[in-house]
Amino acid sequence: MRIVIKVGTSTLAHSTGRLNIRRVEELVKVMSDLKNSGHEVILVSSGAIGMGAGKLSLKGKPSDIPTKQAAAAVGQCELMYTYDKLFSEYNHTVAQLLLTGSDFKNEERHQNFTNTMMRLLELDVLPVINENDTVATDEISVGDNDTLSALVSESIGADLLVLMSDIDGLYTDDPHKNPEASLIPEIRELTPEVMALGGDAGSSLGTGGMRTKLHAAEICTENGTDMIITNGQNPRILYDIADGKAVGTRFIAKVK
Repeated sequence: MRIVIKVGTSTLAHSTGRLNIRRVEELVKVMSDLKNSGHEVILVSSGAIGMGAGKLSLKGKPSDIPTKQAAAAVGQCELMYTYDKLFSEYNHTVAQLLLTGSDFKNEERHQNFTNTMMRLLELDVLPVINENDTVATDEISVGDNDTLSALVSESIGADLLVLMSDIDGLYTDDPHKNPEASLIPEIRELTPEVMALGGDAGSSLGTGGMRTKLHAAEICTENGTDMIITNGQNPRILYDIADGKAVGTRFIAKVK
């Protein structure tokens, strides 16, 4: 399978913004093993701003654009250094791609991105993708990595997108507020009722929420890619997903 795996800030970092070393090491180990078994793996990684804020000893996620972009510049270095070091231990080469909305909206730039991605996969490289938060503004930003990962999946014809977050999947109601809320294992149609289950951003260090995940599901299912929302607390769950086991909430792609 060609699998795009998106990991959110809440998966990668502690609440302090500092890297969750044990979890990231386990994530890299599992992804390396999936590649060794023959899967093509693409990583869309959040965390640059959150980690930059932690490294700069800021008290929380910055609110003004210059500080966000400064934190992203610092945090992206730490992210890629960590990924390069850890994946190298399992003999896998990584490549960094930083994108903005213009790279998808402009036909020539989109084609260049797609060509680069396909060649990297041919060369057995593991692409690591993030939004270019250092230069992105409201006019050119994608806005969140859930949507970014869906656009990447569409561009390269991925078989599956896995969104690893701080929640087990899509629930009938907000499980943090309603103990009676139940997990929905499978969605075959994104009805208005399903879309209404989207909420606001979750982690204080992240930008996504269920609303952006449902938007990503729209993009994926319309373009022939299944999508799964699952909890990133245990990276080994990726083994179950690769084996086709029922995990989290699976959104079934429309048959073209």
